[in-house]
Amino acid sequence: MAAATAVEENAMIKPNESGGDSGGENRRRGRHLRVPVTVEEGCQIEQLAQQTGLSIAAYLRLVGLGYQPRSVVDLDKVQDLVAINGDLGRLGGLLKLWLSDDAKLAEMGPEKVNRIIRGVLEKIEANQVELREVARAVLKVRQR
Repeated sequence: MAAATAVEENAMIKPNESGGDSGGENRRRGRHLRVPVTVEEGCQIEQLAQQTGLSIAAYLRLVGLGYQPRSVVDLDKVQDLVAINGDLGRLGGLLKLWLSDDAKLAEMGPEKVNRIIRGVLEKIEANQVELREVARAVLKVRQR
């Protein structure tokens, strides 16, 4: 019930006192419109406003005026990018360690070292592909 009340309080559209469209973010709005919603609708509106980086009132005002607000960034996708980037760093460090330890390389033999290095390179390439896919998904969200 609190979510619906918060949405109702924040869902007031306040047009410019002069009635015009001009003015910046700080213009005073004299008219309030009440928008009754269900709890589920209120939660969905709050989530959509948060995804676009707008207050609930600003989000409802823009949607009501025909604008289609864009999501700022899909936070889950950003977390995926951070994780993939960390994996790439670890794999790069592992490869550097293998290439700089001459004693280990000598005792393993060239064929085994070659196989291990190729495996690490394949994992790095796979992570790069995954990183590009996640980046594309983030960009698609931004372009909607």
